Amino acid sequence: MKNEIQSVYIHIPFCEQICHYCDFTKFFFNEKLATEYIEALANEIHINVPGEKAKVKTIFIGGGTPTALTVTQLTTLLNIIDKKFDVPSCEEYTIEANPGDFDEEKIQLLAAYGVNRISLGVQVFDDEKLEELGRLHKVKDVYKTVNGLKQHGFNNISLDLIYALPKQTVRQFEDSLSEAMAFGLPHLSTYALQIEPKTVFYQRHKKGKLHRPAQEEEVEMYHLLRETTKAHGIEQYEISNFAKPGYESKHNLTYWGNEYYYGFGAGAYGYLPGNRYGNIKPLPAYTKQAMLDGHPILHMDKIEMKERIEEEMFLGLRRIKGVNKRHFQEKFGMTTDSLYKKEVNELIWRGWLVDTGESLRLTSDGLLLANEVFERFLLDEPVTI
Repeated sequence: MKNEIQSVYIHIPFCEQICHYCDFTKFFFNEKLATEYIEALANEIHINVPGEKAKVKTIFIGGGTPTALTVTQLTTLLNIIDKKFDVPSCEEYTIEANPGDFDEEKIQLLAAYGVNRISLGVQVFDDEKLEELGRLHKVKDVYKTVNGLKQHGFNNISLDLIYALPKQTVRQFEDSLSEAMAFGLPHLSTYALQIEPKTVFYQRHKKGKLHRPAQEEEVEMYHLLRETTKAHGIEQYEISNFAKPGYESKHNLTYWGNEYYYGFGAGAYGYLPGNRYGNIKPLPAYTKQAMLDGHPILHMDKIEMKERIEEEMFLGLRRIKGVNKRHFQEKFGMTTDSLYKKEVNELIWRGWLVDTGESLRLTSDGLLLANEVFERFLLDEPVTI
């Protein structure tokens, strides 16, 4: 499996409303444009994946909001995937959704086509804050959606939460987290709010009108998150992800394992042997190029050994189990010590990294300062085997 494509990411960029914090490729839903987009997406997939019933470990339909599509459009999309990939042999088949987007017909449709995991963008259990974020759903919609999914046999459900929201207190986050835990679901993805360019929040931030919690409060929220999930039997397996044993996101583990994956759709990224690529983002330009030749690529970057090693460290250290030293040596033909002995010793001295003998992994303090740790693993010179 070393050089095989492990996973497939398919981007559906349409939303009923644009959230104030989101910097992903997204556009307001338009039925005609969405139908044309799916046709272009089908051509991109057809051109780039040889034959039919290709075997992959995971499929992930993300957005945007994939469930903003009509039933007819969603059926077409699922048919395309079903024809091109061997869905029954796929270990994990995820679709992102917003609470309130599902009716019974859509839930039954997803189940019929083999989707077995749902990622719900809840963000916060507070109607007032949901409105401030630009979300359309209410807290009651979360309950209705989860109940509906469970009734149709969906048990592998993940909730997304965001913390360190404008004016959010530690107590408010604690209440939101407690409500999430009460569902008893097997997976939680939780991120501190990031202020990204070209978002509503960024404009407010520049004007001094976005009042975020102090850094000390954000750190307290993160500690609270780790303690609360652990108390509920949900183990942290990555900086921002928590799961009951066996329910870790296999698709995201492809990314963190620095393995190869297809990326299809406007603004999607993919990683193939030797190259990482990013697709065209503007909708008309993507649709035109994907229909023309099936290669709507904005940029293709050759990944040399130096970048491969750096990414192996950055991505691997995001996982709680860290970077396996034996696996690293088998993959690159050299040891972590031969490349990073000085940096590792310094990080251990600072209390940000631990060497277990088998692996290098971040400490609790290292998790909080992950980006600063990652910088230490940038290499000065090209590497050759």
